[in-house]
Amino acid sequence: MYTFHSIKELLNALVLGKDLLGEMFGKRKSFDYRYDQAIELMEESKVDSLIEKGIIIRNGRYLEIEDQLLSFFEQILDVNEEINISLITEHITLLKENIDYYLAEDSEHRKYKYLKSVKGSLRKMGFICLRNIVDLNRNIDNTFKTEPNYKIKIKKLENYDQRRIDIKKLIAVTEQFITEDELTFFATAKDDELNHVTTELRLQLQEARHNLIETEKQIIDFLNQVKHQSKLIEKIRQVKYLKDQFELESKSDIVKLLNKMNPVAFENRPVFPVKLSLDILQDDDTYEIIKALSKKIKSTVKLKVPLAKAIDETFFNDTVETDIFIDLEKMKSSFTASGYHLLDFVNQYDYPKEVSFEEIVTCYCQLISLYENDFRFTDKYVIYKGTEFSVIYPK
Repeated sequence: MYTFHSIKELLNALVLGKDLLGEMFGKRKSFDYRYDQAIELMEESKVDSLIEKGIIIRNGRYLEIEDQLLSFFEQILDVNEEINISLITEHITLLKENIDYYLAEDSEHRKYKYLKSVKGSLRKMGFICLRNIVDLNRNIDNTFKTEPNYKIKIKKLENYDQRRIDIKKLIAVTEQFITEDELTFFATAKDDELNHVTTELRLQLQEARHNLIETEKQIIDFLNQVKHQSKLIEKIRQVKYLKDQFELESKSDIVKLLNKMNPVAFENRPVFPVKLSLDILQDDDTYEIIKALSKKIKSTVKLKVPLAKAIDETFFNDTVETDIFIDLEKMKSSFTASGYHLLDFVNQYDYPKEVSFEEIVTCYCQLISLYENDFRFTDKYVIYKGTEFSVIYPK
């Protein structure tokens, strides 16, 4: 296994494969990124170098990002789907060890080192709790919306509910640790930063506990919906089976139940005559069809086609309608090359026709909708003509 000798060497390797890693990260769930696709994107020697250094793993003709790097990218970009509650337990164990070392140490310098480790672990614990709850809620929502198998969906939701219970227990253990178990340490360590970190951790744990209440409600609601849908589908399957076996009426009381019901769906549908448009009636083929239908009906009514007036010559004149439209692709290209944010750009853009404020707002929204991935959104807002707009720049 290749070993990097410095952080600079690792960063250079990541920069070398940034295009390939970005492409593979976007397709990390498809598990079908091939070696020949990689060498089309960059030189084969560079791909082999990334494989040699362990940045990319090759399995036959397929490539994968190394597991540790993939986990790091997902956590940094907040797209991680794995719920890892063991980290909290590990930090609690580490906290107890460092606190014991702190209380037993006589050297002030070494005591500060252990105190620094304690504060670092306390900072991470609140973040880990909140992060796990966010991942848990996302997985619950994805499972409910995308899992096609009802049995698996119920099982996954029940497992996520157990994860919720585990996180709740860990929150209680963490609160007990900082409020009851280690009172001697927190009373002995007179450190303002430690007090601030502990207070912040308590607030984060309180927020996590409230979030778990909403998570529990969501799981219960989803489970009830899935179980109801599952029972409904099972009943529909049973009814279809009896119908296919021509035993529906003899082995069920469906006729009796239907006779008691009087919904609008069971009412006779009124039939209204279809009135053909004037354009269709002017067609000679339509006239022939009407004559053929008339013969089939054997109507005694004789059709007498009245003579129409002469068609106005202006009817045959070619008419040309012109319309000026705004090219959004051209606007996007101009916006990318400009130094303005999007609202200033659409206000100053040279339109091919006069546009109103409403049309400018429409262009602003259409550009965001069509080219969202090409824009960089900021947290700033501006108010223009009583309307609040987000400040957006090109990437």
